[in-house]
Amino acid sequence: MSEEETNAGSITVRQFYEFGAKRLKMKLEAGADGLSRPITNARVQKTGLALANFVECTTRDRVQLMGRTEMTYLETLEPEQRMQTLDNLFGCEPACFVVTAGISVPDYLREVADRHRMPLFSSPQESIDAIDLITHFLDLQLAPRMSIHGNLLDIFGLGVLLIGESGVGKSECALELIARGHRLVADDNVEIKLVENEVLLGSCPEEIRYLMELRGIGLIDVKDLFGIGSVRDSKKIEVVIGLEHWQDEIEYPRLGVDDQHQSFFGINIPYVIMPVAPGRNLAILVEVAARNQLLKIKGVNVAKRVTRRLDRKLRRSGKAKDLKTAIGDGAGLFE
Repeated sequence: MSEEETNAGSITVRQFYEFGAKRLKMKLEAGADGLSRPITNARVQKTGLALANFVECTTRDRVQLMGRTEMTYLETLEPEQRMQTLDNLFGCEPACFVVTAGISVPDYLREVADRHRMPLFSSPQESIDAIDLITHFLDLQLAPRMSIHGNLLDIFGLGVLLIGESGVGKSECALELIARGHRLVADDNVEIKLVENEVLLGSCPEEIRYLMELRGIGLIDVKDLFGIGSVRDSKKIEVVIGLEHWQDEIEYPRLGVDDQHQSFFGINIPYVIMPVAPGRNLAILVEVAARNQLLKIKGVNVAKRVTRRLDRKLRRSGKAKDLKTAIGDGAGLFE
């Protein structure tokens, strides 16, 4: 499995504005010359005490919000003190400012923003709603990410990542699963983001979204062929299935007693090895693996249940054997 790990690091205020214009109905009030400024922190900061000249905690390259409290406080200051306060705040080089709650932006604030080349926006959203929307957007945009070779599908609502060497049959298996009613997220190139330090969110680069490469046919558009219900833009990764060519000298897991994991960004994801051989219906096997994982999530582990059943039987018979030896000797597993 080839993988390349990167960190987005930052986005520009211009990119943030493109999002905000749609979701927050943001309007650019001043500071257009600063739209290339970087945003490097996903946490939104309210100006708060910085308006009282306590700017030590004002973070550089971070979105600043000014709501009713802040704007009301500014109106209580004498003009000269107000301008000095704003110059000190804007001099901390935050990424940009957003005035919320539909408050009319005063001329003096536009003047300071233009002088500092600091983007200044207004939005009709209340501060608490704006913070939630902006934080969610920035979390996704600034999340650590990696690209891996594989296929990601939504199978029975479970995010299933297929990995394996090139030519093992990942795309053909994915196509059969799509034909059986499941949904494609990404083919060939899966981008994985670590969201909220615990969720692995998989998606596809926009340039190849909904496309599949099939040897002998070429590129197909899954959305056009199978309809909008056959694709989705992203999905949480919940199980990884490794496809590999069958090798007689390898003893593959038969019982599923020992759980295996694949790690991304230090997050362990259940991992299933799926040997590929002529006559094996991979699509059905992957479906079964997905159903089995769903049962495990609900607390139903068939392998461990059978292990306990056989262990009790062996103890009653006085034969102390491990599970594999017992099955190899024909211990009557299902009697």
